[in-house]
Amino acid sequence: MKFTISYNTPDKIEYYELFESTGWNADYKMSPGLLYESLRNSWFLACIYNDTKLIGFGRVVSDGVLHALIVDLIVVPEFQNCGIGKIILGELVSKCKSASIPDIQLFCAKGKEGFYIKQGFKSRPKDAPGMEFVGLG
Repeated sequence: MKFTISYNTPDKIEYYELFESTGWNADYKMSPGLLYESLRNSWFLACIYNDTKLIGFGRVVSDGVLHALIVDLIVVPEFQNCGIGKIILGELVSKCKSASIPDIQLFCAKGKEGFYIKQGFKSRPKDAPGMEFVGLG
């Protein structure tokens, strides 16, 4: 196995298949085209390939100065717990630090809190929780 890191936008269908492996698209219902458009609006992204197959991905949405939000950190199930996520997260955080961004946040998938805590993240305080818009009315 040969792992390589790329900072280029992955192939549309290959990324769609990786995203589908998470089960998240059951909620989002994104087409390959719309999902790909979201990548084009990223501030920074990192991909890991096993030979030529995309096996891991993460990206940052940011203003480039004050706030950075790490989203879509994905590793295909068969390569989880092999250090791939740690490498990707390290690349994303390093890029934010190199831009001196003081506020680095992320969305955490259910059950993955321990992974992020080991990488230096902490949960927001209960008196200042993150919020999600769910609609009006």
